[in-house]
Amino acid sequence: MRSVDKREVSLSLGIVVEKRKSSHPWADWTWTPVSVFLNASETAEWVELLRGDDFVRYHAATLPLILHRKETEALQINLMLDRPELYVVLQENEDTKSEFPYVPHVVTASSYDAQDFHDAGDDIIEKIAMPEAVAAFVQAFVEQHHVDQEFIKRQRDRIKLEEQKFGKEPIFTRHTKH
Repeated sequence: MRSVDKREVSLSLGIVVEKRKSSHPWADWTWTPVSVFLNASETAEWVELLRGDDFVRYHAATLPLILHRKETEALQINLMLDRPELYVVLQENEDTKSEFPYVPHVVTASSYDAQDFHDAGDDIIEKIAMPEAVAAFVQAFVEQHHVDQEFIKRQRDRIKLEEQKFGKEPIFTRHTKH
């Protein structure tokens, strides 16, 4: 755990990405974040972890899970799920010569943040199960920083309804048939 400042903390997580043989005629492989783990090497990138007949799992990168005190509502909602979730975002790799077409970009515990990435473009966003140790870390952060916000209904502005006067007569007027 690393404290960024008094308002936020971070926890480094190893991101596991699976490359799987695709059945789609236009794609040879699918790339999917499948899990995270603690105590990951900060410098490891694309280290092969497991290989099968039609898949390979890699420790693709180590990213910080950053928790900010203003996001505790989203974190609290996540923790209320039967199985709390993390969201991993993969973005297209700018290095076109790389054998890895995607790179891990962000890991977040906020579904609000994940939705923002989803709305923004062509990223791959996957939800994965939050490990119990990470859930305990998030829970401790929420307990320390969450403040319930009282809902205050906004009052409508008072509008003066007057006859519209623009200095011109309407261009078209309705004529009624007699």
